[in-house]
Order: sequence, then structure tokens, then C-alpha cells
Amino acid sequence: MGIEGFPTNPEKRDSVTKRSILSIDNSGVGVYEGLSGYGEAKAGSLITLEAIRKELVDCKRCKLHSGRRNIVFGTGNENARLLFVGEGPGRDEDIKGEPFVGKAGQLLTRIINAINLNREEVYIANIIKCRPPGNRDPEPDEIKACEPFLTKQIQAIKPEIICALGAFAAQTLLKTDEKISKLRGRFHSYHSVKLIPTYHPAFLLRNPNFKRFVWEDMQMIQKEYLSLTSN
Repeated sequence: MGIEGFPTNPEKRDSVTKRSILSIDNSGVGVYEGLSGYGEAKAGSLITLEAIRKELVDCKRCKLHSGRRNIVFGTGNENARLLFVGEGPGRDEDIKGEPFVGKAGQLLTRIINAINLNREEVYIANIIKCRPPGNRDPEPDEIKACEPFLTKQIQAIKPEIICALGAFAAQTLLKTDEKISKLRGRFHSYHSVKLIPTYHPAFLLRNPNFKRFVWEDMQMIQKEYLSLTSN
């Protein structure tokens, strides 16, 4: 099943309305009090993406700064209901300063389009903001230095659904060593936010037979998204 084979006629969704970052539903989704150790917002204050971006200017909190061209912060709708989180930037992302702009990013765009959304309606970020040399996995000290900024981004955006792309993102967010094949296919709770892991687009480029599993996960996201926008 090639990416062209991703269904292009998903259920018609309601038009997306821009919501306030202050909105909190009765289920507690979107409430981020208690994210211990990651710079929680003080009562009555707001964390903004622009403020977080400024914190990262000329960041030298880990050794990755020495080889980067650009800090890859994140992109998309700052009030998005749906947040995609990947591992870290690759060569193309390091050059452009935006996440998921290479071949894996093009595939992610098609996946998002397949659930009748576009990149401007969601937000896309990574666990780490600088490219690891040789596209290796991020090391523990690098994660420790950078993950707090992703957490602050989540506090600012207040998504209602998070899609963790790949084992690294899923395991980091859920604090587990469980394999992605065991984690995908169902929603987990990330501080009261629904989080669903799925395979990384780069993995799908090498293993196209796994696209059907990603489509199953995306259909779950679409169903949940439609329930949010219809309320």
C-alpha cells in the first residue's frame, strides 16, 4: 500500500474553529497543572510559544548546539487540537529550521491530508530541537536538556490529542520501554490528554507494508477529532 493508497475520502468533518488557549473541558483534557519539573505555568499566567522560542535563542544547554544550523522549534496552529510529536530534526529540517520538511515530512503531510486536515490546522514539533550528528538517536542528557521545552509547548498549545510519531517519541512521552508495536492502536493518557503512538513516517518509507497500521491509528484520531469539533 503506497502513500497514494491512503484513503482520501475520510468522513467529512465540521469546519475547524480557532479555540481559546484558555478553554478547558469538563473531562480535564487540556489541563496541565502538575507537570512537575517542567516549568509549570503559574496560576493566572500564560505560557506562549513566542516566549518559549525566545528562551531557546542561542541555546547551548547540550552538546548538539555545536553542530546545528538552526533550532527546529515547531510549526503550525498555536491553538491546535491535534499535536504531532516526532523525534528530532534531520538534515533537511536543520537546513530549513522547520520540522518534517524532507521526504518523511512530505509523507506526514499526506497522512494529515488523509484525515481531512492540513498542516496549518495542526501543530508539529519534536522531542529535541537540534539535529543529532548522523541522525543518531538523542542521548539522555540531550533529552533532559530539551524535553522541558516540548512540555512548555504542550502547555501553551493545550492540544486535546497528541500523536507520537515513532518509538522514541512515544517512549519518551509515556516514560516506557514498551515497543511501538505494543503501544500503537490505542489511546494512552499524557497528563489527561489523549495520546496515540504510531509508526514514524521515515519508518514507513523503508517499510511501506506498515502503512495500514498507521491508517488504523489515523482513523482513531479522526474519529476523536470529529467528536471534539462537533461539540
